[in-house]
Amino acid sequence: MHLLPGGARELLEELALPRSELARRFDDHSHQVVAAPVSLELGDTFAEEAPLMLAELRSAHAEGAAERFRRAAHSLKSNSNTFGAVRLGEMARALELGGLPPASEGGAALDAVAAEIDSALAALQAVARR
Repeated sequence: MHLLPGGARELLEELALPRSELARRFDDHSHQVVAAPVSLELGDTFAEEAPLMLAELRSAHAEGAAERFRRAAHSLKSNSNTFGAVRLGEMARALELGGLPPASEGGAALDAVAAEIDSALAALQAVARR
């Protein structure tokens, strides 16, 4: 069973990293971004908006709204990359480019994204506490 068309499933599997590796990569890519207080405020915005973007992905998927799904994945990709959540950005990119998954298969892909959002937010909080 393929979660996403066009090889995106394999990309998602390849991108799956242990939480510790995501945190390391997050730190490696975000230390410049979250160094300033204004960036920490933007980090709070990301923490508020990432779950909303996931909810939009789930809603668009459930409704079969391909363009909404693509836009939500694009927004999640852009915001994730801005805050150094590279793995999450890559997963969102795979969703954006892979298109709307079949109704019976998209849940698992979105669950993987949800887990990655949790990991990214935990890493962002750890960086903010420094």
